Amino acid sequence: MPKPESFPIEKIFVPTKQKKAIKPETVAEIAESMLDIGQQEPISIRLDGDRLVLVEGLHRLEACKALGETTILGILVPAELAQPKPLLAERPEVEAERVKMARLKQLRLEKEAADASNAASRGVRATDAPRTRSTKGGRDEPKASPGRAAKSTPRTLSDWITQQKGSGGRY
Repeated sequence: MPKPESFPIEKIFVPTKQKKAIKPETVAEIAESMLDIGQQEPISIRLDGDRLVLVEGLHRLEACKALGETTILGILVPAELAQPKPLLAERPEVEAERVKMARLKQLRLEKEAADASNAASRGVRATDAPRTRSTKGGRDEPKASPGRAAKSTPRTLSDWITQQKGSGGRY
């Protein structure tokens, strides 16, 4: 393991992609810690031609800048070891999990929509059904009015004759 050296902060180039990841609250916490106990962990930098490029330690570098430091402890790493670690979101297993979770969410939403649709159609069918009133002591089927002779079995011979006359039949 190489020994940490002191590097001038102004000579360290920070790639734009890394600059976007700065979290001010983290920088403030590290700066406060550096005031109390100093820099405990060196940053990693690599040589790119004649310039120094930050590999790891963005928040430590920014904390030193915020404190007004002109140098920072760092370790010079070879370019082949300085390949950025893939972000968690770029790993294939994470992407596979994300796709799986998206599919499960889609299936859940489809099931909820189908259940809601079924419940709505059951509700419509229930409102389309004839409504019956339950009255105390009432009959299930009201008597047919005399003007509307129901085709039922006559009780007497005169009922049968009346029914035949009404239907145009011969007696």
